Amino acid sequence: MDLDRRVQAHESVGAMKEFTLHTELWLPRSRGEIFPFFAEARNLEAITPPWLRFEVLTPAPVEMRRGTLIDYRLRVHGVPICWRTEIAEWEPLWRFVDVQRRGPYALWHHTHTFEEHAGGTLCSDRVRYRPRGGVLVHWLFVRRDVGRIFEYRQQRLKELFGSRAEEPVRPAGTEP
Repeated sequence: MDLDRRVQAHESVGAMKEFTLHTELWLPRSRGEIFPFFAEARNLEAITPPWLRFEVLTPAPVEMRRGTLIDYRLRVHGVPICWRTEIAEWEPLWRFVDVQRRGPYALWHHTHTFEEHAGGTLCSDRVRYRPRGGVLVHWLFVRRDVGRIFEYRQQRLKELFGSRAEEPVRPAGTEP
C-alpha cells in the first residue's frame, strides 16, 4: 500500500503541520457484532502490533462513555511511552472519538465510524495528528510507523471477523 495516498499534510493553526490518515475496511459482520469489540478497551491489545508491546493499564472493566480516560503503555523504537486518551464522543453502534490527553503527539484525534454496508460493516478510521518534532520526524519515522500500525490493525480485524475476497482493504484516500 502506498501510504502517501492515505496520509496528507496540511497547515494547521501555528507553525506545525497536521497530518490526516483515513482508512476503511469492510467486514462481513453486522455493526451489532463489530461495535462491541471496539467498546472493550482491552481489545485494542489484540489489534496492535506485538512489536509495540502495547498494554492497557487502566483496570478492567473500563466503562466506555464520553469522558472515559484510558491509560496505555507501549514501546516505540525501544523507547517506553505512556499514553492517555479520553473518549471525547461516544455514540454506540455508530461512532466514537478518542483524543490523546498525554502521550507522544502534539495532537491525536481519532474518529472511528461504523456504517452498515453491503450486508456487513464499513469500519472507517480518520486520524488527525501532529507529531512532536514536526515534519522531519514525521517523514523519517511517524508516517511509516502509523501506516504499519493501521495495516496490522486491518489484517487482524480481517482475521477476527472475516473478509470476502471481493471486498479488499480500501484506503479511503486523504482528507484536508
